[in-house]
Amino acid sequence: MDWMDEVQRRKEELLEDLGGLLRIPSTYDLSTAGPDQPMGAEVARALSYMLELSSREGFRVKNEAGYYGYAEYGPGAPDDDYIAVLCHLDVVPATGEWTSPPYEPSIRDGKLYARGTIDDKGPTLAAFYALKIVKESGLALKRNIRLIFGTNEENQCRCIEHYKVMEKKPLTGFAPDADFPIVHAEKGQINTRVVLRQIGASASANENDRSGLFLASFFAGGVPNMVPEAARARVAGPEERLEALAEEFRSYLAACGRPGQVLLEDGEASFHLEGKSAHGMEPDQGINAGLLLIHFLKDYSFQEDAQRFLACTDAYLFEDWRGRALGIASEDEITGPLTINSGIIQYEPEGESFFHINLRFPVCDDDSRILPQIEKSVGKYGFIVEPPIIKKPHHVDRLHPVIQVLQRVYRDATGEEPKLLSTGGGTYAAHIPNGVAFGPLFPGKVSLAHQPDEFIGLDDLFKSAAMYARAMYELANEDL
Repeated sequence: MDWMDEVQRRKEELLEDLGGLLRIPSTYDLSTAGPDQPMGAEVARALSYMLELSSREGFRVKNEAGYYGYAEYGPGAPDDDYIAVLCHLDVVPATGEWTSPPYEPSIRDGKLYARGTIDDKGPTLAAFYALKIVKESGLALKRNIRLIFGTNEENQCRCIEHYKVMEKKPLTGFAPDADFPIVHAEKGQINTRVVLRQIGASASANENDRSGLFLASFFAGGVPNMVPEAARARVAGPEERLEALAEEFRSYLAACGRPGQVLLEDGEASFHLEGKSAHGMEPDQGINAGLLLIHFLKDYSFQEDAQRFLACTDAYLFEDWRGRALGIASEDEITGPLTINSGIIQYEPEGESFFHINLRFPVCDDDSRILPQIEKSVGKYGFIVEPPIIKKPHHVDRLHPVIQVLQRVYRDATGEEPKLLSTGGGTYAAHIPNGVAFGPLFPGKVSLAHQPDEFIGLDDLFKSAAMYARAMYELANEDL
């Protein structure tokens, strides 16, 4: 069967349906959460959209209280064995400067631009059309194929955790949410806040030094798994001190080669610094605006709590995405080095002061080693580590049938050697037995997932759909 020809016959319809999904700003939003929409109104709308498309195609559908939904096709009953294809409909916020509006899909130079095009709405529609092609082909299947629509992958994966409680486990499957050829290993993750115990006076500048500076606020980032692209701080103090500080900040920006500004008004200096956004699993690919601004401020004299906040954050995180200063660095041949990103940094004298860490550790390591060392290190500055969200590492043996099938599909479609990969990212594949990630990013291609001007190449989108169709068909008939 010519799977690519089947996709080409449906490509206009695929793009039309994908456009409808991309126009929904399905970011996690508890302010609009409610019954049957636990992740917010727009995420619920995206789930309803996909289930309506699924019903249109005659698939068996389910909406589990808005946590997740699925579309299933195959010869068996709903409780029979099945192959899972795990997608997600939520997206990260569309921050930064976009060439075209992030929720108005735009095609330029053979690429489709919008938030979610490659993470993960484009791959979701590719998988949906793959299942549609399998159904319309009339080819016999031994098992059901279930396309799962998650709603909280970019936050805490509450959707898939709920799924594991409510549903029978699949035999195996794949997530179209990473790289080609095949991602068979994923790092573990630790997500938590490291919170400052504030003990000092906060109502005014340093009482022992009337010429001292007072850090009135500091904010950077907003999403744990993104490198903050902007940071801002407010500093109070004597006018002459603020003027000198402002001039030194301008010199600092010039030396760093980063955009920013400082404004002086009513006894305060307001600082703004721009960095570069990147996915939290690759903090070295971004420029953390928060850490860069903290590195400037940490050499000045502020109130005691602010001084501890700046000193700790700078000592353990500035230009150290491997965790060496914290004493937690590790690495293996399967998944590479431990990485650490601080996606949210906040200081408020009258509120909470913390930095969030999104840490990814290799299969050779364990959270039971890492967390006590972090606690010991930050404790020296009066910080405590809140109870973390932990994801264990995941690894599928290279001889497992799911890998053999997907390697065959990839080799035949591309003519290239299907090497096995690992990732610092977390996909739904790690939540199912022997799950792997399969595309959609082809080798050598640039990904702007979680960044402005996110896109997917149209040829890559269509080729992925063809590969997913064959993979579904063969996995549903494989002896597992």
